[in-house]
Amino acid sequence: MKFRDYTYVGDPINAVKIFNDLRADELVLVDILATKENRVIDLDFVRQVGDEANMPFAVGGGIQTIQQIKELINAGAEKVVLNTYALQNPAFVKAAADEFGSSTIVVAIDVKKNFWRKAQVYTAGGSRATGHDPVAWAQQMEANGAGELLVTSIEHDGMMQGYDLTLTRTIAAAVSIPVVAAGGAGQLADFKLAVEEAHASAVAAGSLFVYHGPRKAVLVNYPKNDELVNLFNLA
Repeated sequence: MKFRDYTYVGDPINAVKIFNDLRADELVLVDILATKENRVIDLDFVRQVGDEANMPFAVGGGIQTIQQIKELINAGAEKVVLNTYALQNPAFVKAAADEFGSSTIVVAIDVKKNFWRKAQVYTAGGSRATGHDPVAWAQQMEANGAGELLVTSIEHDGMMQGYDLTLTRTIAAAVSIPVVAAGGAGQLADFKLAVEEAHASAVAAGSLFVYHGPRKAVLVNYPKNDELVNLFNLA
């Protein structure tokens, strides 16, 4: 919740198997401690996910070299998620996009308002303010070759009270690459708001797909296809 107070909800590989059965579209797996601990997301874990997952998946956490990306792709990941190192070395995003193609490179942008209620980009798992304006940073990452932006409101993360629609809408209007809204989904209607009112290209959710009911019992879940069709009036 809000990038702190982490809760263990079970074996991630078992969750991947359940999401297979539930026909999830895509998974994003980020090791949120990797950068703080000066390491990269575990390659053996990524291989296990690659062996089990029937859907595309992206991985992130501590990535700093082209070789690391190559190994993660070879382990089964379709995309990699860059965050802290993109802020430390923005040119790395361009080097990675040139090497693997923009469609492989996702830049995660974690945003929180400061004391004066001005939004800025945070890094290192939301622990370090960068002073970067989220919109300007999103535009720079697009110019550097990012193929997709994963935009998370730290203040909305885990709250299950809806996405930060203003943040999503502002960034989506400023770039031409896909913007994925993350952080805050508490019901399916939040997906519709993010897509139709904030113009997100897609939505990501964590707590909504893990918790169930008013007591938030742990139960991996995913909407059925007809629920999504009805939600977006696709029938």
